[in-house]
Amino acid sequence: MYAVIKGRRLLGAVACCLALAVPVGVAFAAAGAPSPAAAANAANTNWGLSFQENGKTPVGNASAEFLKQYNAYYAGDPEEKVIYLTFDAGYENGYTPSILDTLKKHGVKATFFVVGNYIETAPDLVRRMAAEGHTVGNHTYHHPDMSKISDTEAFRRELESLEDLYKETTGQEMKKFYRPPQGKYSESNLRQASELGYATFFWSLAYVDWYVDDQPTREQAFDKLLPRIHPGAVVLLHSTSQTNAEILDELLTKWEAAGYTFGTLDELCA
Repeated sequence: MYAVIKGRRLLGAVACCLALAVPVGVAFAAAGAPSPAAAANAANTNWGLSFQENGKTPVGNASAEFLKQYNAYYAGDPEEKVIYLTFDAGYENGYTPSILDTLKKHGVKATFFVVGNYIETAPDLVRRMAAEGHTVGNHTYHHPDMSKISDTEAFRRELESLEDLYKETTGQEMKKFYRPPQGKYSESNLRQASELGYATFFWSLAYVDWYVDDQPTREQAFDKLLPRIHPGAVVLLHSTSQTNAEILDELLTKWEAAGYTFGTLDELCA
């Protein structure tokens, strides 16, 4: 699995599985089927969303109440116009410096969920993230399907080996924020993460930004990210995306003009 992680295009394909959970959730609404969040279920599943009304929190395939018992979250207060910006970073594609420059310009603190390969190959950028006040979260060391790991010690190793590498690289303790690779999880995973002191974070807004050889246009990105923004949104973007780097300044400006401010995941789960 580690060799796969180190291949850029293969990792991009893995990353796309994570975001595929978003259109899957939309399909429930389009087909008129019952909401997948009607009852949280303990089986292994992919995180999915049903966007029922623009500007409103989408319905997840597990409810906020169900998730919170395991210190897990996918959105914040639906009455507060606050955005929580997150990036998943599996490898460095040359765009993170621009992203960090834009975040600094707007005074926005984001969370970057990284894997072992990212810290190994881009340690200076990881140190820059930490130095500029961003949170570096745990996306596991090898980016496996964690829902298939039932052994507590194996689950622990995936998280703690990344913690160790982060501390070795930055001299700091890694924040105990976890995002399941590919958006795959089980109730057992949520419980294991919580018992290890972790908060688990899914998302309430993402779009198809992971195909590095088929990037969305500026217009396509805005068509997804502007109408669906909502109070309390946890936004997932991929730092490998050229489009994200190019539109981020304008995107943040548009969200700010709409009355939004930016919060941190610490504030979300306080």
